[in-house]
Amino acid sequence: MNLQSDDFELFGVPRSFAQERATLDARWKDLQREAHPDRFAAQGAAAQRVAMQWSVRINEAYQRLKDPLRRAAYLCELHGAPIRAEDNTAMPAAFLMQQMQWREALEEAASMAELDALDDETQAARGAAIARCGELIDARQDYAGAAREVRALMFIARFAQDIDSRREQLGQ
Repeated sequence: MNLQSDDFELFGVPRSFAQERATLDARWKDLQREAHPDRFAAQGAAAQRVAMQWSVRINEAYQRLKDPLRRAAYLCELHGAPIRAEDNTAMPAAFLMQQMQWREALEEAASMAELDALDDETQAARGAAIARCGELIDARQDYAGAAREVRALMFIARFAQDIDSRREQLGQ
């Protein structure tokens, strides 16, 4: 194992968007077993600290690889297409219109049924955006295009949190 390896190398999986969750889970368990600090107890405190660093590195890689949004963003970064969500908020006009419609619907939602319908719609949009990320990354190697989809997915994720907050408000 090499601390400088990217997450895909560390986990021994292809550098692609498409990943099998069961493979990632199994590999995570194997790597954690291999790097567990208790295995190095007889070798002293320094060896245990190194093992702890490995354990943290493995967990960070696992969190990135298992989440489609984080995995897509990581692949874009690796291929020179940074997400730059803080300063690059350019979105297609159709997506901006969709955002405005969702925001209005969220403000006007007066029942759990309305929130559920809005949540279903945004989850469908999330699924479609994830599929587009897979196509752009794995089939087309269009990392700049995938970065735009990642920014859209980030908005959808934040909006899903807003829906949950609204549910809590209505539930009180």
